[in-house]
Amino acid sequence: MKTIKTIIACVALISITARAQQTAFQDSLLDKLAGKWILQGTIAGQETTHDISVEWVLNHEYLQIHEVSREKNAQGTPAYEAIVYIGWNQQTSQYQCLWLDVTGGGGLNGDAIGHAKQNGDEIPFLFISPDGSSFHTTFAYGLDTDTWKWIMDAEAGGKTQPFARLTLKKN
Repeated sequence: MKTIKTIIACVALISITARAQQTAFQDSLLDKLAGKWILQGTIAGQETTHDISVEWVLNHEYLQIHEVSREKNAQGTPAYEAIVYIGWNQQTSQYQCLWLDVTGGGGLNGDAIGHAKQNGDEIPFLFISPDGSSFHTTFAYGLDTDTWKWIMDAEAGGKTQPFARLTLKKN
């Protein structure tokens, strides 16, 4: 009886492991984003430099981006910090992005989740706020330079305003 229980437990563990391996998110474009980067450019008209660390987490289901500005606030801590998760929704064939940062803690209210369909070497996320405004964040990979561009625009009342123009270079 003990042998049968052991065999059943082993079969169950192998089955769970095989399912986990089969469902791991694989994406050749996002693989190019994994690593350490230096982000430079403008955010809200201000020049900035951030350190970016990107890695696959949670059994390769999500790409985690950790962004920390080199600029400090009055308390001596980074002026900006974010943790971003990118995954794939198989049912909608879209990327999903959860963007959590230090700009107010309201990230889980609905406007921190963006959706995108890949467009060549670009992933144009759209984040829609409960008030109807939206935020566009496009990740664009440059194969010839092995860099990424992050292009961010705010949209309200049918008008789009540039928010950030950033370049990521390997650290």
